[in-house]
Amino acid sequence: MLQANNLTKEYNGIRALDGLNLNINSGDIFCLLGANGAGKSTTINLFLNFIRPSSGQALIDKVDVSTEPLKTKEVIAYIPENLNLYEELTGLENLEYFVGLSKKKYDRTTLINYLNEAGLQEAAHTQRVKAYSKGMRQKVGIAMAIAKQAKALLLDEPTSGLDPKASNEFSELLIKLSNDGVATLMATHDLFRAKETGTHIGIMKTGQLVEQFSTSEINHSDLEKLYLNHMNK
Repeated sequence: MLQANNLTKEYNGIRALDGLNLNINSGDIFCLLGANGAGKSTTINLFLNFIRPSSGQALIDKVDVSTEPLKTKEVIAYIPENLNLYEELTGLENLEYFVGLSKKKYDRTTLINYLNEAGLQEAAHTQRVKAYSKGMRQKVGIAMAIAKQAKALLLDEPTSGLDPKASNEFSELLIKLSNDGVATLMATHDLFRAKETGTHIGIMKTGQLVEQFSTSEINHSDLEKLYLNHMNK
């Protein structure tokens, strides 16, 4: 569902991403770990077509993001570290508006069901978003992905700043989407959450994917040791 073929991005001769090769299948939750500047966000932005590659390809559902950006955007959803919603609108109104941008239209009952599915309490549906916590905003983002019927989900530090309970709730939602066949690529600093939530982990350093493995192959302690070993080289 998500594929990088020798994906490279240079800025003034400096490689922010250096020949990335990646395959993420439907139902996978692939967590990218690495320090700031390792290339995690660059990878996400290339799949979103926010930036263009210097060479190589980013493919979504076998379609090149650079040549057919509108087609690829039809099948993806994106949740950044801080999800921008309209503060004066309610969660329900935000969902209706953003889903409408993707040319899908649902009645109020269906939209409410999507918010419920995303774990947003009913009392918050008609509350203005300016009163929302970050966790509540992220649930609106998940509701958007469900309503859009996204095949792939791109996440950039989505649990940063969430308390443990909200972070765990978000992880449970990702696993639910994974069970429904959604492919997820998540950039994160959270080793614990990557191990608990992900099906696969990649460690990035200076624009390169230096490790890649299934989460079933490693325990929490060994993951931390492996990560720190790469960071300290």
